[in-house]
Amino acid sequence: MDKQSLLTLLLLLLLCHNGDTESQNACPYKCQCFTPVQVLCADERMTSLPRNMSKQVKDLIIMTSAVAYLFQHTLEDSPQLNKLIFLNNGLRSIHSRSFETLTELQELEISGNPWLENLFLGTFSKQGNLTKLLLNYNRFGTVLNGMFDSLKNLQTLQMRGNILSDLPTFLFLNLHNLRILDLSQNKLEVVKKETFSGLARLEILKINNNLISNISSDTFYNVSQLIELNLEGNKISEVADDTFSVLTNLRVLNLRGNLLTTFSDKVFGSEASNLMELNLKGNRLTQLSSLSSLTSLTDLILSSNELANLPEDIFRNITALENLDLSENQLAFLPEVIFHDLLSIKTIHLHKNNLSKVDAKLFKDQMLIQQLYLSDNQLESLPLGILDPFVLQHTMRLHGNPWKCDCHMWYLHDWVLKNSQDVEMLDKVLCESPGFLRKQTVVSIDNNQLLCRVSQDELPDLRSCSLQASIDTMTIKCKVNTFSPLTVKVQFQEDDGSVMEHILKSELAKHSQCNNETTIEGPVE
Repeated sequence: MDKQSLLTLLLLLLLCHNGDTESQNACPYKCQCFTPVQVLCADERMTSLPRNMSKQVKDLIIMTSAVAYLFQHTLEDSPQLNKLIFLNNGLRSIHSRSFETLTELQELEISGNPWLENLFLGTFSKQGNLTKLLLNYNRFGTVLNGMFDSLKNLQTLQMRGNILSDLPTFLFLNLHNLRILDLSQNKLEVVKKETFSGLARLEILKINNNLISNISSDTFYNVSQLIELNLEGNKISEVADDTFSVLTNLRVLNLRGNLLTTFSDKVFGSEASNLMELNLKGNRLTQLSSLSSLTSLTDLILSSNELANLPEDIFRNITALENLDLSENQLAFLPEVIFHDLLSIKTIHLHKNNLSKVDAKLFKDQMLIQQLYLSDNQLESLPLGILDPFVLQHTMRLHGNPWKCDCHMWYLHDWVLKNSQDVEMLDKVLCESPGFLRKQTVVSIDNNQLLCRVSQDELPDLRSCSLQASIDTMTIKCKVNTFSPLTVKVQFQEDDGSVMEHILKSELAKHSQCNNETTIEGPVE
């Protein structure tokens, strides 16, 4: 580095140091100033807000302090603030004119104050430029009508985690630009059409984890532009037809953790729905009617319900489906065609059901599968070819089943050996029977240990065998009444007494059906 460049670098460092020193010198006591426009005060001993802050400060954050009261003149020296955050403090009361001079404020948060029970009317009367207001995890039991009337530019309003049990009619009437409303984790029992009056542009509504038991066909009439609706964790036991029919732009619907016993696509009306994500986890569903109008659906969560069977056409027309979760139900059987035409599906979760048998063609259209969970069922074997359609690398779960490690296990055993890197928790995929293989991992046993006991009735009657010989071919024909996975051994004895043996077990195992004749041909010695 030349002398001139070195001098330039030293000058820049000196200027930066002086700037930082000046910023720190101007920083209020017990606070930190990372930049000239940002002040963070986080001191448990601080009982009042900092005074005489620089006029450059735009963002003021007060955290974990002992500040209990905001008086009328507390913030009058900082009219330039754009962002003001009170997070996890000990606030008990806020004067109705505390923010009167903060006309430039765009973001205001007052959250995490366990002793703050109410706000006075007029508290936000001068905040016409406010776009984001967060009032989470306080102790608000009610909100006065007119509280938000002046916030005509507000886009996000959160009142999550309070104890609101009721909302005044027309509370949000003047919030014409509101896009996000979060009322989750309160004690709301009723929401009506009038509750959401004025919210014609609302896109995201969260009223999850309340005590709502009923929603009607006109509840969401005034929020017809919703894209996301979260109703999780309420006490809804029934959703009537057409309840969501006005929500033609809805993409995400979360009804998880309610008390629903049935569900049908009729709740969206008679037209095809644009819904993409539907979460019904943790209800009490015993029956699903048609879902065929949900043609845009990509994610469907039906886990943790009480479904024992499904109609074979339940997923018909949902050809955009990518993720399907049916885990933790009571499914004992799946129709062969239930997943047919679901060509885009990437994940299927069937774990923790009662499946004891699956059809060989169950996944014939799932070539793009990336995740298949069959764990914790009652499966003893898998039919020949069931996993062959998959062309992409995928993850599989097979553990927690009572695998019967006999001749019917040949296909799965071979597949696991070839694809062991794709099987999660491979060390927990264990044989349940026969006894001499119990608790051994499937991947650790040899193919010749996968044997079936053949009863006397299943043994072929060798008296029905015939022998035919031609110039260089000998044909042995044995007629059998039923297919049994016998190991067929053909031995040829040479003149010197040595024996050549041919075992046809693996060849027979590759056939899904057996003829009633077994033909063995070999050169005549």
